[in-house]
Amino acid sequence: MNNQEFGKNLINRSFRFAKSIIYLADSLPGKQSTRVILDQLLRSATSVGANIVEAQAASSRKDFTNFLNHALKSGNETKFWLLLLIETSPDKKTEILDIVKESEELTKILGSVIASLRGKRKISNS
Repeated sequence: MNNQEFGKNLINRSFRFAKSIIYLADSLPGKQSTRVILDQLLRSATSVGANIVEAQAASSRKDFTNFLNHALKSGNETKFWLLLLIETSPDKKTEILDIVKESEELTKILGSVIASLRGKRKISNS
């Protein structure tokens, strides 16, 4: 797979990820605490894909790397909100865990790409 195909695949995957978060948010009850968590979750999850798209239009390698770094940070934040949501909406645990898994996979991909761009070896934290 070449870089262009890889980029398109990553954009499509992050788009599907954001949609899964939106569908999850729409399925949850409207408790005030849940709404606050969902507001943050929706912002961070949609930011992943938005920053990947922005990276595609970056004017330099440094800008490209920075946008991907923002996507990575948003992915990590998204995982936090999802894990908190599991605690507050245990009836949705299985569905949320599937989304957590995708969040982890996206952040691993982004981390690997960023490490390659910076010329560093990926250090596993697993």
